[in-house]
Amino acid sequence: MLTRKQHELLMYIHERIKETGVSPSFDEMKDALGLASKSGIHRLITALEERGFLRRLPHRARALEVTKLPSQATAAAPPKGRAPFKPQLVEASADAPGSANDSRDLPILGKIAAGTPIEAIQQERDRIPVPESLLGAGEHFVLEIQGDSMINAGILDGDFVVIRRTDSASSGEIVVALVNGEEATLKRLRKKGASIALEAANPAYETRIFGPDQVAVQGKLVGLIRRYH
Repeated sequence: MLTRKQHELLMYIHERIKETGVSPSFDEMKDALGLASKSGIHRLITALEERGFLRRLPHRARALEVTKLPSQATAAAPPKGRAPFKPQLVEASADAPGSANDSRDLPILGKIAAGTPIEAIQQERDRIPVPESLLGAGEHFVLEIQGDSMINAGILDGDFVVIRRTDSASSGEIVVALVNGEEATLKRLRKKGASIALEAANPAYETRIFGPDQVAVQGKLVGLIRRYH
């Protein structure tokens, strides 16, 4: 029998590995469970290892493997405050057909960096049909990804991301962020007290920390379009 915190942590690690392909950092686990320090995470992980639910992979950073799940895991929800993004991927040929009744033409507003931030979102350069199944209420637009900092979230260089325009987001969501009014980037947003962290999904890139007045959310990620040439 697992304690509530052990169960929450195990399911959080399981969902993050399914979502991104890598286990979360100790800071991410601490924030997700609302703990004050990483020592509590160390104790929980040790307890889960002793019970055979987790295994540490040697010689690899941030490497945890879920070896089994509790019987009640399928009905369990992620920890409170977690808002995972599970990409809805649409495959399109290089000469994608025009808009049909079940799709909507959306503007492509240029490229956005999934790596080192580039200049702010540009004006409309083209349009692309997007299935209504990816969309909901509100205004949407499309950006082309440049860079590899979100590859562990399934977002690759050259992909097109479908964005729902909004100026707010929950911690853990992948957003288009405008930094200091001039740099646009696609990152996972984390709220850390009064600060905003923009987190990559590639261990080669560092998390960047900003004051709340330095980051403006432009929209949230709702889907991906991938073209095969």
